[in-house]
Amino acid sequence: MRVGGGGRVWLDPSGTAGASGSRGEAMGGLMVARAARRAVLLPTMLTFGVIVASGGLLLMIQKGMLAEVDTLSGRTYGARSRGSGGAQSGVNTEEDWKWSEDPDYQIIQEIRNRTLQSVCKHKTMPHSILDLTSAQRRNLLKHILVNDEYKFLYCYVPKVACSNWKRVIKVLNGVLDSVHVHIKMDHKNDLVFLGDLKNSEIKYRLKHYYKFLFVRDPMERLLSAYRNKFGEIEAYQRRYGMEIVRRYRKNVGQSRGDDVTFTEFLQYLVDEDVETMNEHWMPIYNLCQPCAVTYDYIGSYERLQSDARHILQSVGAPRSVEFPQRQAWYKPITKETLHYYLCKVPQGLLNELLPKYILDFSLYAYPFPNVTDKYCRH
Repeated sequence: MRVGGGGRVWLDPSGTAGASGSRGEAMGGLMVARAARRAVLLPTMLTFGVIVASGGLLLMIQKGMLAEVDTLSGRTYGARSRGSGGAQSGVNTEEDWKWSEDPDYQIIQEIRNRTLQSVCKHKTMPHSILDLTSAQRRNLLKHILVNDEYKFLYCYVPKVACSNWKRVIKVLNGVLDSVHVHIKMDHKNDLVFLGDLKNSEIKYRLKHYYKFLFVRDPMERLLSAYRNKFGEIEAYQRRYGMEIVRRYRKNVGQSRGDDVTFTEFLQYLVDEDVETMNEHWMPIYNLCQPCAVTYDYIGSYERLQSDARHILQSVGAPRSVEFPQRQAWYKPITKETLHYYLCKVPQGLLNELLPKYILDFSLYAYPFPNVTDKYCRH
């Protein structure tokens, strides 16, 4: 991996074989590609370490200094709140003051600010959407939702509460009466995507609208996608599950793609190109391009409710519009659950996977997973 022109994070090709190749040739190609990745991993990490050295984040992560810090929210990288927002939304000023003075929140926010500034000012990173490749630009624009009534842009990230944000946007658009309406979320209809607009309209909104996204611990997000898509969604089991089973098992047997292990899923990600991944496991960096787009606020899944209130206040949304609470049936991924799954994954495989998500870990101040023998024995 290297940070390349246009802000792309380049990774060596996976070397997966075509349909006409034998299984032995395919596995041989994968092994060669993995060996090549291992050979370049160390200098790559050192290069990235130099880029973010002024922020000091990578060093802190590697030394475990953030391991015990609760991940908190938000970045104010050029942030602004609209003056009328507080009055319209009726948010308690004293409560807001206490929230903003949270020392742990301030630490994480400052780390994010410094790291984003350090990485994004690098000459090889994109400084506008015009610096992106056409494929990167298309991918970005189809993930940014537009609300013209309250003048904001939201870059949605699957598995980071995006369904509830789409519900909120539909309420603000007048499509739904309430965020509590019990209907299956339609992720395409009655929503306006930035990519639907003309170039002049895109440019205007990127310059003048309030822009935000939400982030989540990369490994927790991957586990959430794995459990949901391979445990519950038959279409994903057929399309991706069967591909994974055929690729990594000597004997497919009677599998229907619904028994993919977490280790097999991660191996699949190692061998995939980040820029062509399914959106549910594509890195957040590649989905939302935070160097090409200057977001006014980056919220955290870990502080979802408070960060959502802050954003709704900032855009001047009516105080009757609240971010939905999690559904009663929702089963959150706890630290214990993540620990259980990660400790079953070979350390070498995680070492191969992390470079693909290095920007999500580093830009948003998430610690690398701890899978040492000592930690996993507990």
